Amino acid sequence: MLRVMMMAAALAVTGSLAHAGNATGSIDYFMISRGDDGMFLGSHKIFLREADGLTQVQYCGRSYWVRPVTVAWTQLEMENSHEVRVEFNRGKGWRPICERPTDYVTLEDIGVTVDPYIVVLSEGSEITRVNKFQAVSKSFQRGDKTKRGAGTYHSN
Repeated sequence: MLRVMMMAAALAVTGSLAHAGNATGSIDYFMISRGDDGMFLGSHKIFLREADGLTQVQYCGRSYWVRPVTVAWTQLEMENSHEVRVEFNRGKGWRPICERPTDYVTLEDIGVTVDPYIVVLSEGSEITRVNKFQAVSKSFQRGDKTKRGAGTYHSN
């Protein structure tokens, strides 16, 4: 009887370990740059969920959330003739998902008109400054522009 109980316990432990090994677990997604020889040069993490400071984009028909600095970095890496791909890792090595991400998303596509070098060097802070300036500028352009200068407080 004791032997049967020990075998049942061993099967239960083995079964739960096997199940844990099959669990998908965390999958990391990155924009990865590689040289001509396929060696790693650099990377930026990309996400599957919305968060502050991230913009939704699509690479090869799949949605991701990225920082604008990642898009700028990707453009610069491609301009430098590096191989850039969206890749994932499930703990068994890196696997490519999407080639040539700049064919799908550029800074202009996400509404950023700042030079990619400036975006990368400022780590995206320059984008915030430009957007604040644009917001202030727009606040002074309210109302009907055809009546500019007509009927001010001082002229009445």
